[in-house]
Amino acid sequence: MHAQAASPLSTAFPDRLGALAARTEALLERLLSQAPQPGEIARPARLLEAMRHGALGGGKRLRPFLAVEAARLLGQEGDGPLRAGAGVELLHCYSLVHDDLPAMDDDDLRRGRPTVHKAYDEATAILAGDALQTLAFEVMADPETDPDGAVRAELVLGLARAAGLGGMAGGQMLDLAAEGRYGRVDLDEAGIRTLQAMKTGAILAFAVEAGAIIGRADAAARAALLAYGRGLGAAFQIADDILDRESTTEALGKAAGKDAAAGKGTLVDRLGLEGAKREAARLLDATLAALDGFGPEAETLREAARFTVARSS
Repeated sequence: MHAQAASPLSTAFPDRLGALAARTEALLERLLSQAPQPGEIARPARLLEAMRHGALGGGKRLRPFLAVEAARLLGQEGDGPLRAGAGVELLHCYSLVHDDLPAMDDDDLRRGRPTVHKAYDEATAILAGDALQTLAFEVMADPETDPDGAVRAELVLGLARAAGLGGMAGGQMLDLAAEGRYGRVDLDEAGIRTLQAMKTGAILAFAVEAGAIIGRADAAARAALLAYGRGLGAAFQIADDILDRESTTEALGKAAGKDAAAGKGTLVDRLGLEGAKREAARLLDATLAALDGFGPEAETLREAARFTVARSS
């Protein structure tokens, strides 16, 4: 195993993650304020409240953290990387709101609170997800995120591809099919990896790539960071599958054991619980190796990978 994989998390890492989460929360609060923005006519109160319910007050904000730290590794700091990360987070929050809908996973609990369709209603939840998604692209396209229009266009293009047909939305379609909604489907290991790379991994990987884009990474640095992001996405999902089997609803803040109950194919099913844990360690090893060319300056990103595999919720 890669020597770095066994290194424990530093005591400073949770503080660093928490500090960035607080900055992200403050930015999301501003983006979801009551005052209409230039070009808007009005912000309907119920829709805004539902959007705030779905986006504020919870979550580790790992995706903005990855964007900010990837940009910082390349010497780019300030509000731009945080805004790019917030754009990815808004897209992620939209996906959770829609994923929880009765037509999808039909969940009642998210981050320890009622899901948006339970706290409000199904129609409001659909609109809240729609509006969070469009706000994500608005943030990416705003000159406040980056003064260079070409950089903003690349951020928008990358987010669209990670979120759409060949990324998250396509992965969700594969996930619904894997539940047997459209006839019996028995995914093999390769099929499960493809599904997970699209549904979960694409947005996580793009969070890292967004930092590389706004940090003006050269081709080699961008390729290394993308490899790190893809490895992290795969490790994140297998860790999630393990938690679904081993953790509790109280610890997760969402229903535990639902994937198994729904008959979803996971790598835990294909490899067994212990085999899945070994695979998580292998993926962590490969993810850390992708950062070898950066030296000690990438230690925070290494710790983010270790945290992703070792987390308990």
